[in-house]
Amino acid sequence: GKVYGKPRDIADAKAMLQALSGKTHTVITGVTLTSLQKQISFAVSTEVTFAALGDDEIDYYVETYRPLDKAGAYGIQGKGSLLIQGIQGDYFTVMGLPVAKLYRGLQQFETDFKKEASNLHE
Repeated sequence: GKVYGKPRDIADAKAMLQALSGKTHTVITGVTLTSLQKQISFAVSTEVTFAALGDDEIDYYVETYRPLDKAGAYGIQGKGSLLIQGIQGDYFTVMGLPVAKLYRGLQQFETDFKKEASNLHE
Protein backbone atom coordinates (compact mmCIF):
# COMPACT_ATOMS: atom_id res chain seq x y z
CA GLY A 1 0.00 0.00 0.00
CA LYS A 2 3.00 2.34 -0.04
CA VAL A 3 4.18 4.23 -3.12
CA TYR A 4 7.92 4.55 -3.63
CA GLY A 5 8.98 7.42 -5.84
CA LYS A 6 12.47 8.77 -6.21
CA PRO A 7 14.28 9.16 -2.88
CA ARG A 8 14.69 12.68 -1.50
CA ASP A 9 18.25 12.03 -0.31
CA ILE A 10 20.73 9.29 0.64
CA ALA A 11 18.98 8.53 3.94
CA ASP A 12 15.64 8.15 2.15
CA ALA A 13 17.25 5.83 -0.43
CA LYS A 14 18.66 3.63 2.31
CA ALA A 15 15.30 3.53 4.09
CA MET A 16 13.56 2.49 0.87
CA LEU A 17 15.98 -0.34 0.23
CA GLN A 18 15.69 -1.52 3.84
CA ALA A 19 11.89 -1.58 3.46
CA LEU A 20 12.13 -3.54 0.18
CA SER A 21 14.76 -5.98 1.46
CA GLY A 22 13.55 -9.58 1.43
CA LYS A 23 10.09 -8.58 0.19
CA THR A 24 8.09 -8.55 -3.03
CA HIS A 25 6.70 -5.30 -4.40
CA THR A 26 4.81 -4.28 -7.52
CA VAL A 27 6.29 -1.93 -10.08
CA ILE A 28 3.65 -0.17 -12.21
CA THR A 29 4.64 1.76 -15.31
CA GLY A 30 2.10 3.90 -17.14
CA VAL A 31 2.24 5.00 -20.76
CA THR A 32 0.11 7.45 -22.73
CA LEU A 33 0.17 7.75 -26.52
CA THR A 34 -1.47 10.88 -27.83
CA SER A 35 -2.16 12.75 -31.04
CA LEU A 36 -4.48 15.61 -31.87
CA GLN A 37 -7.31 13.12 -32.49
CA LYS A 38 -6.72 10.28 -30.05
CA GLN A 39 -5.24 9.19 -26.77
CA ILE A 40 -4.43 5.68 -25.52
CA SER A 41 -3.28 5.06 -21.94
CA PHE A 42 -2.28 1.83 -20.25
CA ALA A 43 -0.29 0.55 -17.30
CA VAL A 44 1.72 -2.63 -16.88
CA SER A 45 2.73 -4.16 -13.56
CA THR A 46 5.55 -6.54 -12.61
CA GLU A 47 6.30 -8.20 -9.28
CA VAL A 48 9.88 -7.73 -8.05
CA THR A 49 11.32 -9.76 -5.18
CA PHE A 50 14.37 -8.39 -3.41
CA ALA A 51 17.02 -10.52 -1.81
CA ALA A 52 17.49 -10.02 1.92
CA LEU A 53 19.98 -7.15 2.08
CA GLY A 54 22.35 -6.34 4.90
CA ASP A 55 22.91 -2.77 6.06
CA ASP A 56 26.48 -2.80 4.72
CA GLU A 57 25.24 -3.92 1.31
CA ILE A 58 22.59 -1.18 1.24
CA ASP A 59 25.11 1.46 2.37
CA TYR A 60 27.58 0.39 -0.31
CA TYR A 61 24.97 0.37 -3.08
CA VAL A 62 23.56 3.77 -2.20
CA GLU A 63 26.92 5.45 -1.59
CA THR A 64 28.54 3.96 -4.71
CA TYR A 65 25.72 4.08 -7.25
CA ARG A 66 23.74 7.10 -5.96
CA PRO A 67 20.29 5.88 -7.03
CA LEU A 68 18.54 9.16 -6.22
CA ASP A 69 17.11 9.36 -9.74
CA LYS A 70 15.44 5.93 -9.50
CA ALA A 71 12.00 5.14 -8.11
CA GLY A 72 12.41 2.78 -5.17
CA ALA A 73 16.10 3.77 -4.99
CA TYR A 74 17.24 1.07 -7.41
CA GLY A 75 17.56 0.40 -11.10
CA ILE A 76 17.11 -3.22 -12.15
CA GLN A 77 19.57 -2.68 -14.96
CA GLY A 78 23.25 -2.59 -14.05
CA LYS A 79 24.37 -3.11 -10.46
CA GLY A 80 20.82 -2.86 -9.12
CA SER A 81 20.19 -6.31 -10.61
CA LEU A 82 22.37 -7.73 -7.83
CA LEU A 83 19.73 -6.69 -5.27
CA ILE A 84 16.97 -8.66 -7.01
CA GLN A 85 16.09 -12.26 -6.22
CA GLY A 86 13.55 -12.53 -9.05
CA ILE A 87 10.77 -10.94 -11.05
CA GLN A 88 7.40 -12.08 -12.29
CA GLY A 89 6.38 -10.09 -15.33
CA ASP A 90 8.09 -7.80 -17.78
CA TYR A 91 11.70 -6.75 -17.10
CA PHE A 92 11.29 -3.61 -19.23
CA THR A 93 8.35 -2.47 -17.11
CA VAL A 94 10.71 -2.36 -14.14
CA MET A 95 13.20 -0.36 -16.23
CA GLY A 96 10.43 2.16 -16.90
CA LEU A 97 9.13 1.40 -20.40
CA PRO A 98 7.06 -1.73 -21.11
CA VAL A 99 8.44 -2.21 -24.63
CA ALA A 100 6.23 -5.11 -25.80
CA LYS A 101 3.01 -3.43 -24.62
CA LEU A 102 4.17 -0.12 -26.11
CA TYR A 103 4.78 -1.83 -29.45
CA ARG A 104 1.26 -3.26 -29.46
CA GLY A 105 -0.17 0.09 -28.42
CA LEU A 106 1.66 1.81 -31.28
CA GLN A 107 0.35 -0.80 -33.72
CA GLN A 108 -3.20 -0.12 -32.54
CA PHE A 109 -2.58 3.61 -32.71
CA GLU A 110 -1.36 3.27 -36.31
CA THR A 111 -4.26 1.00 -37.33
CA ASP A 112 -6.80 3.42 -35.86
CA PHE A 113 -5.04 6.38 -37.51
CA LYS A 114 -5.15 4.70 -40.93
CA LYS A 115 -8.85 3.86 -40.50
CA GLU A 116 -9.65 7.46 -39.56
CA ALA A 117 -7.61 8.80 -42.49
CA SER A 118 -9.36 6.39 -44.85
CA ASN A 119 -12.77 7.50 -43.59
CA LEU A 120 -11.86 11.14 -44.23
CA HIS A 121 -11.10 10.38 -47.89
CA GLU A 122 -14.39 8.57 -48.54
